[in-house]
Amino acid sequence: MSGIIVATCLVGGTGLLLGLFLGISNRFFHVEEDERKTAVREALPGNNCGGCGFAGCDACAGAIVAEEAPVNACPVGGDEAAAKIAGILGKEAKKTKRMTAFVHCAGTCEKTKQNYDYCGAGDCEMLAFVPSGGPKVCHGGCLGFGNCVKVCAFDAVQVIDGVAVVDREKCRGCGQCALHCPRHLIEMIPYEQKTAVVCSSREKGKSVMAACEAGCIGCKKCEKTCPQGAIHVEENLAKIDPEKCSSCGACIEACPRKIIHWI
Repeated sequence: MSGIIVATCLVGGTGLLLGLFLGISNRFFHVEEDERKTAVREALPGNNCGGCGFAGCDACAGAIVAEEAPVNACPVGGDEAAAKIAGILGKEAKKTKRMTAFVHCAGTCEKTKQNYDYCGAGDCEMLAFVPSGGPKVCHGGCLGFGNCVKVCAFDAVQVIDGVAVVDREKCRGCGQCALHCPRHLIEMIPYEQKTAVVCSSREKGKSVMAACEAGCIGCKKCEKTCPQGAIHVEENLAKIDPEKCSSCGACIEACPRKIIHWI
């Protein structure tokens, strides 16, 4: 019985000493946190998506307070969060340019040709280790296994008929889908942009036609037709400058492959 009492006293005494030590340490080594950081953190949406370029909302709040990031650093919070943060810090609210993800591929299962039937791991990054980089003949198209879907915190991406598709209204512009696409098919574009080239292949026209019915062949008809000089063919692929584009639709009509779309 006495052994139990001694053991109990030792455990209790040890716990008491540790508690006192931690309490004293907290008192002497406590670092005061800037109240503004807490307020800014509360103004952020809390998704910890990394779209701001920082490790999470806590890191973003610290950077904003330290003036290492602007008040509109959070793409998910948008103008609403920026206005709140500007009020907390006594700064002028900056207008946030809304961005959305866009997938430059229209190579659905019906439009693309395949070299073989693939039965391996359903992961886009794993296809770098299989023959030809995957079953599709096109080496620049969507692999269709949805790594972008898995990382989207807003349920804005789906794989439909073998190609990732973004819901512009749900997309909050965090950029995680673009970051995790191993073929870099997803681009962050202005929400206001009305037209886009739905292809990313830089192969020559003959190779593109042999691989996909919906690929850019670099014919330059769009470039010659655009009255604003907003579209140019670079490395066999048409690219639109949204700052110059007037959304006239001339390039859409001129494209023989119909891979320039209204969005």
